[in-house]
Amino acid sequence: MKLDNRTEKRKTGDLGENIACSFLEKKGFKIIERNYLRKWGEIDIIAQKGRVFRFIEVKSVSCATLQNVTPETMGAYRPEENVHPQKLKRLSRVIQTYLLEKGVDSDWQLDIVTVKIQMESRVARVEILENIII
Repeated sequence: MKLDNRTEKRKTGDLGENIACSFLEKKGFKIIERNYLRKWGEIDIIAQKGRVFRFIEVKSVSCATLQNVTPETMGAYRPEENVHPQKLKRLSRVIQTYLLEKGVDSDWQLDIVTVKIQMESRVARVEILENIII
């Protein structure tokens, strides 16, 4: 038996990314790559819809990973607020790296997918915020 030594936050993040990929595929996105990592940043999901490349930052939360948030107050919590200016700067740099490295000459945009997970009921609420300005 393999020991899972990921933190609760990492487990929630991994689950959220899997849920986000399923959500995106149902919406007609083609997943190209996951967890594109460079020293200066990471892109959670790279997808394509039509001719547009979509660089997707996933923000996943559950009551288990948040202090002072209950299932009743989860709806008011906004995980997208954790995408701060410094994070946007890192995302911009890693997106430019990906475009150059892969030779992509196509329209692209940054999207944020939020995943609010109720672990007890095994229900997730997913929202997409499209075309974030960097």
